[in-house]
Amino acid sequence: MRSALKIFFFVFLINISHNYAFSADVSKGFSKLAEKSMPSVVNISATTVVETRSQPFPFQFPPGSPFEEFFKDFDQNRGPQKRRSTALGSGFVIKDNGTVITNNHVIQNAEGIVVKFTDGKEYEAKLIGTDPVSDIAVLKIQSNKKFPAVKFADSDNAKVGDWVLAIGNPFGLGGTVTQGIISAINRDINMGRYDNFIQTDASINQGNSGGPLFNMDGEVLGINTAIFSNSGGSVGIGFAIPANFAKNVIDQLIKYGETKRGWLGVRIQTVTKEIADSLGLNETIGALVTDVNKNSPADKAGLQQGDIITEFNGQKVKTMRDLPRLVGEAEVGKPAKLKIWRKKRFITKTVVLGRLEDTAEFKQKKIPTKSQEQTLSSLGIDIRNINDDDAKNRSKLRNKSGVIIKKIDPNGAMSLLAVRPGDAIVALQNTPIKNTRDFEKKLKKQINSGSKSILLTIVDLQNSTRYIGVKVK
Repeated sequence: MRSALKIFFFVFLINISHNYAFSADVSKGFSKLAEKSMPSVVNISATTVVETRSQPFPFQFPPGSPFEEFFKDFDQNRGPQKRRSTALGSGFVIKDNGTVITNNHVIQNAEGIVVKFTDGKEYEAKLIGTDPVSDIAVLKIQSNKKFPAVKFADSDNAKVGDWVLAIGNPFGLGGTVTQGIISAINRDINMGRYDNFIQTDASINQGNSGGPLFNMDGEVLGINTAIFSNSGGSVGIGFAIPANFAKNVIDQLIKYGETKRGWLGVRIQTVTKEIADSLGLNETIGALVTDVNKNSPADKAGLQQGDIITEFNGQKVKTMRDLPRLVGEAEVGKPAKLKIWRKKRFITKTVVLGRLEDTAEFKQKKIPTKSQEQTLSSLGIDIRNINDDDAKNRSKLRNKSGVIIKKIDPNGAMSLLAVRPGDAIVALQNTPIKNTRDFEKKLKKQINSGSKSILLTIVDLQNSTRYIGVKVK
């Protein structure tokens, strides 16, 4: 993965840069759609003050020169130099009072923001609210004039292959229109927990950040945010924040000046086929609960490790990625209904969501390992009992129940799974194990019962709990 990133990288699209119903007939081009949409799109200039140390002379003295120390002291006495830097991006008006949407990274740390319309008129703008997590910012033009505004589309109706139009300020050129189609939806590009991007092949470049991606009805389908490129320029792979996700964030920023996201208080992982089989679930769906934070909304509602959340407020959790988005968009302090798979049957739980922004996240450090090993050929691993050092460095191993994976056979059943030496196995089929002998006994019993897949509960080197489904050899 790292080697791939050396070749390809995501580029934030920043360049150090009437309400209507309209449906375009693409056979006649996109001129009418562009003409209707462009008055609501703005170029954004965000000014920041940066400190630099400039070289006072166009030459350098060689090491050991008698003048070297003199001019070094001279340069240090000059101190850092302050200069203004301007970043160029794009935005669009969503209310006639001058409410403008852009990306957070366009205006981050800006001391002055100016928006410029395609007619050449410029206005100062102030920041209403920003959300670095979703990379969305809301601005307000400092004027009593009324401005042409655009509407958001229902991005849930977007389909792969639909025509789209991007308008923005690439490389500071301003008022640039490009056309393409939706290449993919629900795209995860590893930028955060709420990744759910619309992918398009419409040409998007640096400076398009914060600009609108229009559908053929002249509605904003998404906010152009990033590109996938090996050169920094467009290669036909651009990403936009979906309108439906953005609307919720924008409404909160306008109302509160900040976001208030729902918080459940669980750690989750993907449900694999092996995990689903081992828990008696017919479908590979939902989010598997690996940890429940103490005194969290989930804890108070009675959620448990090993639960699989398949629905949230009536919406299906098709994959693990769906749950953080659904919870984050839900209202804080309001009850939410969860459909859960537990002990081979569905149950319902009601939870009152907390606020994500009020929580603190802690990271545990990794640890070393030692001694007393035993080989389990059916799993292809060597294991040992948990020792004092393990218990000292991982709070979840304090009672010393479980075993430590000491070695993994490269040809064994667990060789290709997300485990490594040093990880602890603390339960088999959700039943706690005491030590190596107890684990071997329970494993043999499970295999003799005819099970082809087993469920292991892992506490990794970061003290995080995960579940692993293993096909027994």
